[in-house]
Amino acid sequence: MRPDPEQTGVDLRTDVPHSARIYDYILGGKDNFPPDRAAGDLSLAGWPGVRTSMQQNRYFMNRAVRYLAEKAGIRQFLDVGTGIPTAPNLHDVVQAVAPESRVVYVDNDPIVLAHARALLTSSAEGRTVYVDADLTDPESILSSPEFTDTLDLTQPVALSVIAVVQFIPDEVAYAVVRRLMDRLPSGSFLALSTATGDIGEGIHRAAAAYREQGIFVALRDKGAVEKFFEGYELVDPGVTLTNEWHPDEKALGVPHGDSAMYAGVARKP
Repeated sequence: MRPDPEQTGVDLRTDVPHSARIYDYILGGKDNFPPDRAAGDLSLAGWPGVRTSMQQNRYFMNRAVRYLAEKAGIRQFLDVGTGIPTAPNLHDVVQAVAPESRVVYVDNDPIVLAHARALLTSSAEGRTVYVDADLTDPESILSSPEFTDTLDLTQPVALSVIAVVQFIPDEVAYAVVRRLMDRLPSGSFLALSTATGDIGEGIHRAAAAYREQGIFVALRDKGAVEKFFEGYELVDPGVTLTNEWHPDEKALGVPHGDSAMYAGVARKP
């Protein structure tokens, strides 16, 4: 059920579109409002493939964190830009592998906060917490009691930044991701995805629809996305389109050009 602004006690800003709620609408969710739906319809009119691209991004996140839990043995996760919960959530995936896993979710949208408190609940053996903070202010994340009390920084942490940095200009995006990774110990991982303009013209029309609604969107080429991983050890196959990273049955057969997001996973030496 969609949160009632009067009951949550926060201003959900339902009069303007928000990227998390547009994402929710395009993927068939119900936690959105008329401005979000209008913006989503404009984006879909510009490029109907945006729905497939968003789905493939979600599937990448699931595969990436499962890989980190199963293959890399990571038991601590910092997910920045969580968005409105959509099953399976990150903690559902990693705690299915290792129930003791700890997850810190971070977002700054009040509707996400309202859902997170109700739905992002941990296994008995592990822990999930939510930080109300903005990626562009990494110190507010790193200094939060939820972060410091939940994550043991003597052990590796996986930083998950999925479909977030396209909403941040270069001069900020590279710096904030680096600041977060600098705080994490050796053996930690970065999992990141972001929109690209390399694949066809449709994504440019979809991005233009976002911009018309006052939402900044950056479409980065492959080299610009690889820059986020400089100094880290990329997991094979490196930076690829989301559906090409360790593909499973949900990714196989996706037509080339229907995923307009690059993604990668890398280890901090």
